[in-house]
Amino acid sequence: MKFTTSREALLRPLALVTGVVERRQTLPVLSNLLINATTDGLSLTGTDLEVELVARRSAGVSVESEGQTTIPARKLADIWRSLPDKAEVSVTVDGDKAVVRSGRSRFTLATLPASDFPNVEQETGDVSIDVPLKDAQRLLKQTSFAMAQQDVRYFLNGLLLEITGEHIRAVATDGHRLAMCTLEGGAPGVDRIRAIVPRKGVLELSRLISDGDEPVTLIMGRNHLQASQGDYSLTTKLVDGQFPDYDNVIPQHTTQSLTGDRDSLRQAFHRAAILSNEKYRGIRLIIDSEQMMIRANNPEQEEAEEVVAVDYAGEPLEIGFNVSYLQDVLNVLGASDVRLSLSDANSSALIEAPSEDDSLYVVMPMKL
Repeated sequence: MKFTTSREALLRPLALVTGVVERRQTLPVLSNLLINATTDGLSLTGTDLEVELVARRSAGVSVESEGQTTIPARKLADIWRSLPDKAEVSVTVDGDKAVVRSGRSRFTLATLPASDFPNVEQETGDVSIDVPLKDAQRLLKQTSFAMAQQDVRYFLNGLLLEITGEHIRAVATDGHRLAMCTLEGGAPGVDRIRAIVPRKGVLELSRLISDGDEPVTLIMGRNHLQASQGDYSLTTKLVDGQFPDYDNVIPQHTTQSLTGDRDSLRQAFHRAAILSNEKYRGIRLIIDSEQMMIRANNPEQEEAEEVVAVDYAGEPLEIGFNVSYLQDVLNVLGASDVRLSLSDANSSALIEAPSEDDSLYVVMPMKL
């Protein structure tokens, strides 16, 4: 196998595909990329047996002799990244060695047989939908931050993707907060289909669709989700579990609400968080007559106090929250104003942007 290309032609494909590869592997071949060179061009595949990413390149790639092999992913990516801009690079595979040449540089890498490389199990999809790029990016950006990390309730370590005939919805929760984004434009004829996409699959998909302008094609099956955009195709196994009924989590009948400037609130929370307890991150909100006081303290007896003007006409209220959860919500909302609705000091807060009706957030209170 031999092919020649430019550094730039494979820079992004190598970075994306290598991102799927775990640093610690039980199978040596999983540390490698499967590289397949044909007359049609080049394909690079990386997998950890849960997520598989395939990148294809034909433009700017000259294949002199066909073949396939596996090459250490991170070593190849590091070499490629360290080469000079616009460098011409050739890769030649002979036996169990791959030689990378560029200018006066030469690197010899050990390979493993392509026959040892596993493939993520493929299946036919139950539903296929084309999602505009900006919609796909928004679904992930508005919700993915609320996914759990290494929770024993494994079904929380991912993102619920729901497709109906009218909408596509993403929901994430870690048990303490919930984020939901609903966009119009579902799959015609589909009643409702749901899938829990694992955390790593969500993060890799976010990286994949961060560039370009082509729509994202989602093909959802019983056990797998495939997302394709342009020359890239990502396949991830789905989490086998029952996602919580999010409708029961969203407050339906709140009695009090306040509206404030998002940027002012975000900066005030940021400053107060500096002196909050580093472990629990708790702050106290004292809401009364057109203003909200934010108080934080820590075991060193240090205190922070901020006062922010808000539009509020309800009864005086005092409630505690994890400040990080509030900051995360304000960081993804793009509107100038936010509305916080609740019933009492023991009820969850519903956070929305009046001008952005496609997203909503629920944050549970803390006892301080």
